[in-house]
Amino acid sequence: MGFRSIIRRRSFSKTQGSTKGFEVPKGYLAVYVGDKMRRFVIPVSYLNQPLFQELLNQAEEEFGYDHPMGGLTIPCSEDKFLNLTSRLSEL
Repeated sequence: MGFRSIIRRRSFSKTQGSTKGFEVPKGYLAVYVGDKMRRFVIPVSYLNQPLFQELLNQAEEEFGYDHPMGGLTIPCSEDKFLNLTSRLSEL
């Protein structure tokens, strides 16, 4: 499975009037990661995994429930996020 379980989308910008092409398939969740706030679409099943829950706790500490991108913002590097999600997809 590897990296096939996550879908990377271009970053969302408030200047883009429409979100057309940014739909999230049923059973998936959009998150924003890294300094460039890249958008990733991940399976909701990751939310139950202890490793991913650690990232959610970090997001809560840093952003509370106010996520500037309008979606869940994960405060880690893209490399760390991709490493974590690749390990989760192997479970």
